[in-house]
Amino acid sequence: MGIFGRKKSGKPKERKVSYERRSKETEIEIPVLNVDGKGESKVSTSIGFLDHMLTLFAYHGYFDIEMKAVGDVNVDNHHLNEDIGIALGEAFKKALGDSKGITRTASENVPMDMASATVSVDLSNRSAFSFICSAEVQDEEGYSMHYAKDLLESFAKKIGMNLHIEIGGEGDMHHCLEAVFKALGIALDKATSVDPRREGEVPSSKGIL
Repeated sequence: MGIFGRKKSGKPKERKVSYERRSKETEIEIPVLNVDGKGESKVSTSIGFLDHMLTLFAYHGYFDIEMKAVGDVNVDNHHLNEDIGIALGEAFKKALGDSKGITRTASENVPMDMASATVSVDLSNRSAFSFICSAEVQDEEGYSMHYAKDLLESFAKKIGMNLHIEIGGEGDMHHCLEAVFKALGIALDKATSVDPRREGEVPSSKGIL
């Protein structure tokens, strides 16, 4: 069941996959990614703040996600953080398959106390990324806005998505990014939902993404 009770139905196959990514720097296992889930997640990335953000993303997007990720965090969090974005993008891309019938575009605004975030997505099979933050925020121990931008840009690139994010208001980094990940989950849930009027069709006037 998708956002606002919209059932993601009419899909040609189950949009549920498993995925692994291994490099000399990181190991990421996603035993389950279900686009048409209930928002249940079990995430362990070795980066506590990121675990929290991905849990919010899964819950508000109705995505079932199991993930375990380890890497060279003794150096810093950069490699693991960026590779998680890559892994999530490739896993979602695999799960969506040919994308026939999907709504494709969506946007959402979410407030979080004094901060707010607007996220717009287009599953166009072309990557583009914009991240604008007018709020003055300070990085927190173990995570930063720069890490968030790297992860989100990698995610957009690998899934093949236009992803535009704008953060306004005021607040700490936690509140700003919490609004971002909630809004991203809701917007992506809408964009991946199947519109019965386009069932079986690629969502493009060109007939191809």
